[in-house]
Amino acid sequence: MGAGVVQKDGGGGRRRRRGGGGRTRPMSEINVTPFVDVMLVLLIIFMVAAPLLTVGVPVELPKTAAGALDVEQEEPLTVTITADGDVQIQTTSTPRDTLLPKLRAIALERDSDKVFLRADGAVPYAQVMEVMGALNAGGFSNIGLVTDIGGPTLGGSVEQ
Repeated sequence: MGAGVVQKDGGGGRRRRRGGGGRTRPMSEINVTPFVDVMLVLLIIFMVAAPLLTVGVPVELPKTAAGALDVEQEEPLTVTITADGDVQIQTTSTPRDTLLPKLRAIALERDSDKVFLRADGAVPYAQVMEVMGALNAGGFSNIGLVTDIGGPTLGGSVEQ
């Protein structure tokens, strides 16, 4: 990373001739600027890419005027209901009859009782409430409903 050669000063301000017997010594300082630049670029890349890695199930979330929730240290548990009614824990599809036992097993292993519920806007309200009931019975009492921002407010206007 950048060891160079420094010429020994020949004395007095006069010019030095090329063919002289001057000795050169190695530079003892390391230039860390390229290292810092690379680390900052990697930091920015990981800061941008990390939120994209949380959930990969495509759903069309309903839009609301609600703000975002605070995120904890532990990776949040995400339960998704797709448009065709399929229930997925993180990215794993789970049949409805085995949902409650799986949630209970997951709740025993986790420190937090927080879970994010994502449901496609086309899913009937009753199906969303069934899954919320299963989450509650499975040991998750802190349920956050995930929506997109920019939806209608109570006054009827669309917030952006």
